[in-house]
Amino acid sequence: MGAGAGQAEDRGQRPHHRLGHDTVTALRAHRKRQAAERLAAGEAWTDSGFVFTDEIGLALHPQQVSDQFYLLAFQAGLPPVRLHDLRHGAASIMLAAGVDLKVVQETLGHVSSTFTRDTYTSVYPEVARAAAESTAALINTAAAGAQTARLITLPHHTGTTTT
Repeated sequence: MGAGAGQAEDRGQRPHHRLGHDTVTALRAHRKRQAAERLAAGEAWTDSGFVFTDEIGLALHPQQVSDQFYLLAFQAGLPPVRLHDLRHGAASIMLAAGVDLKVVQETLGHVSSTFTRDTYTSVYPEVARAAAESTAALINTAAAGAQTARLITLPHHTGTTTT
């Protein structure tokens, strides 16, 4: 993936991602399988530095990854979706879950949170409804408070002045 608008240009610095326990467990299991493949490949193994490789350590071709993804999605009964759409979906879900925009920006490796916000935010019906309910509750609370609040009472002017 090349650096596009809003993406980090400096590939010398790798982003630090926080991973969930299940993801870490899956990656450790993958590493063990890959170590077995490395042993089986012997001299043919290429240390490419990639996490996901073929059986001799070479980087996977993007079309091969996409084809495998489409097959798995089809077998799971999911509608056709591009692999890249998962990035948008994940970012949108993170934002809908209330994850801070800055965290989402850094997770995606964007330079600007404005780019992240403009590109990856979608308003889900539940989120829009919750926002409307929160706004209405605030207004109703303020209105209820205004009904019980007393304004200062100004003296009535009777036309006479005191000296």
